[in-house]
Amino acid sequence: MCNTEMIREKINYLKREILTACYRTREGHVASSYSILDILYVMYSRILDNDLVKSKDEKRDRFVLSKGHAAVGYYAILKEFGYFDDPLEMMCAFHSRLGGHPDCNKVPGIEASTGSLGHGVPMAVGMAMGLKIQKNPAHVYVLAGDGEINEGSVWESLLIASHNALNNLTVIIDYNHSTDRAIDLNNLQDKLSAFSFNTVTINGHDHNEIEKSLLIRDQRPTAIICETIKGKGIAEMQNNPAWHHRMPTDEEYNRFLEELS
Repeated sequence: MCNTEMIREKINYLKREILTACYRTREGHVASSYSILDILYVMYSRILDNDLVKSKDEKRDRFVLSKGHAAVGYYAILKEFGYFDDPLEMMCAFHSRLGGHPDCNKVPGIEASTGSLGHGVPMAVGMAMGLKIQKNPAHVYVLAGDGEINEGSVWESLLIASHNALNNLTVIIDYNHSTDRAIDLNNLQDKLSAFSFNTVTINGHDHNEIEKSLLIRDQRPTAIICETIKGKGIAEMQNNPAWHHRMPTDEEYNRFLEELS
């Protein structure tokens, strides 16, 4: 089996884990998690030094999942890379540390508690500013959803990042077009470039493109617009707004598992 096939098998395995956790707990956002899973996998397999993150070494690069409602996808990745061994099926259970949104005070490896849309990007900008003041060479990555960036706090933070030339900051946009039903963002690359960000648009499911973009360094902060498919991997779920927070029936669950096998 070639490396590409092995990665595909791993991604499908993680998608089955996510689906099973949501099916059994009746909680979580399957489609949103699938949208960002490739980005998260590349981040933790090729970009971050997991040993530094686990030890909370000050030299570690930081990652913030601003779209915290995709927590179950984040949990699947953290578990895969050895941050904890809690069963995903304990998500949202009484006394479980795996909540519906990520909690940095409970879950190892999480840098910021997020989920209130529009909060993660400002926190990441603050982290990047603090590191720059301390002359710490660590880099900060933050992943936000396209619907989330309708929040004014995001754009205010981008202005601050640009004004302070935070070249230690990379803002990743999960552009799955789920917000198109509410408001059309039009040319997002032009908008981010107008905020003086070094901006690129990539296929958010192509691991090589993801890795290459995450390694970009510029004199300005960088924005990566990841063209993604919400619910990627399950035909019935893909780009279907009904699946934003829907749980599968018994029949759907078994059928979706087969599709991901």
